Amino acid sequence: MPNFSDFHLHSAHSGDSDAPMEEMILSGISLGLDSMCFTEHMDLEFPDSPEDPGSIFLLDPEPYLREFTHLKDKYREKIRLLFGVELGLQPQVANANAAFVRSYDFDFVIGSTHVCNGKDPCCPSFFQGRSEQDAFREYFESILKNIQTFSDFDVCGHLDYAIRYAPNMDRNYCGADYQDIMDAILKLLLEKGKGIELNTGGIKKGMKEFHPCTFILKRYRELGGEVITLGSDSHDTAHIAHAFEPAAELLKESGFDYYTVFEKRTPKFVRLA
Repeated sequence: MPNFSDFHLHSAHSGDSDAPMEEMILSGISLGLDSMCFTEHMDLEFPDSPEDPGSIFLLDPEPYLREFTHLKDKYREKIRLLFGVELGLQPQVANANAAFVRSYDFDFVIGSTHVCNGKDPCCPSFFQGRSEQDAFREYFESILKNIQTFSDFDVCGHLDYAIRYAPNMDRNYCGADYQDIMDAILKLLLEKGKGIELNTGGIKKGMKEFHPCTFILKRYRELGGEVITLGSDSHDTAHIAHAFEPAAELLKESGFDYYTVFEKRTPKFVRLA
């Protein structure tokens, strides 16, 4: 595997992972990764589910920072480690998210839409009583609203994330059907100087394509987009840098010569092999 950098990782500091951070780092070293960025969940006002309270997605940043700082120093000769966060975007928490980001010296911030108008797309009820197409459009409209109200992030996470949880996943999904709303999203991101990520996390759940789908990826490039990170969205040691080689090939086929890494919120472009 080429010396990739995985910029979307969740350890046990995220409420939906029990993977020890050190074990994840050792796995990354064994894969020959150049760098790893931990992006622990911070989702304010996440709705409760029958299985878990929404509060599991509230990050406790101090123990996260302590462990990260210790391990960054311990493995400094073997791998570059970056301190990040995945913020759950919702319009009503924009000010609180901004204050949180200012409180810590993050290397990288993902802005992700995990909640759509108070509803969790992971729950089957999000899709009940309507077509998948109507659900997808509502989700995309919520992304647009989120990035209209909040700007303190570096890339927009897994742009078509809701498709991962649809009854048919991406079997009936065509990105071109949503070009109007997606163009509005991509143009606003570019206007604000933000990037996107190529997230390989849906593949292990049975999806045919990455997030975002190839149509959206190529459209982003056509509109002038260049900032794009690679992220496995791994919550364990087994899927770190998962499917990065085909993801890199897709980037090249879509017109990208580089992918992006961040340090101290500053992008650096790495040529695709």
